[in-house]
Amino acid sequence: MNRSFSRFAIALAVLACTVLGACTKKGDVAVSDTTAAPAADTTASAGAVASPKSDWTDAQILAFAATANAGEIQEAQIAKSKATNPAVKKFALLMISDHTKMQADGKALAAKLGITPDTSKSDVTDLAKGAEKDIKDLTDKKAGKDWDADYMGKQVDAHQTVLDKLNDASQSVKSPELKNALNESIATVQGHLTQAKAIKDNTLKA
Repeated sequence: MNRSFSRFAIALAVLACTVLGACTKKGDVAVSDTTAAPAADTTASAGAVASPKSDWTDAQILAFAATANAGEIQEAQIAKSKATNPAVKKFALLMISDHTKMQADGKALAAKLGITPDTSKSDVTDLAKGAEKDIKDLTDKKAGKDWDADYMGKQVDAHQTVLDKLNDASQSVKSPELKNALNESIATVQGHLTQAKAIKDNTLKA
């Protein structure tokens, strides 16, 4: 692990910035035996299968969002100095601005709600590992047109992953305030994803 990511990991721990916690293991759904099981049991099983997934705690959601923000800021700082395409550099500055605000807002909300972000969920550890790999790649790769394309490709992938996870987490959020913040984050990440795709598919290929 390089020094830049070590600082990134330490910052996450100090700011309690990681969003996801350990996955809750779901029990297996029993297959009903229509010849022996009572009708009431069959109905209960069907209801369990139809129930929406709810395996995120508010502490895990806060941790996941913070981890995503920290990774985006770290990668954008690299892009700020290495990007050669003006559109890519402008996008990097937007990432620093937006994700720094989101990071601060998330930390303030966690303090207000008295919630300590739970970083044990596999989704957050996977996100952190992905950020570590991307940071190393972007740090080691020579600046130029290929670097710009690589950064924007990583941005598309990362924002799509984060968007999918946040939408999933929105099904489980308990706090009304966190729910509102989560919806705002989803809208912002969607906007970033749209811009990243446009730069990757249009600007860099023009």
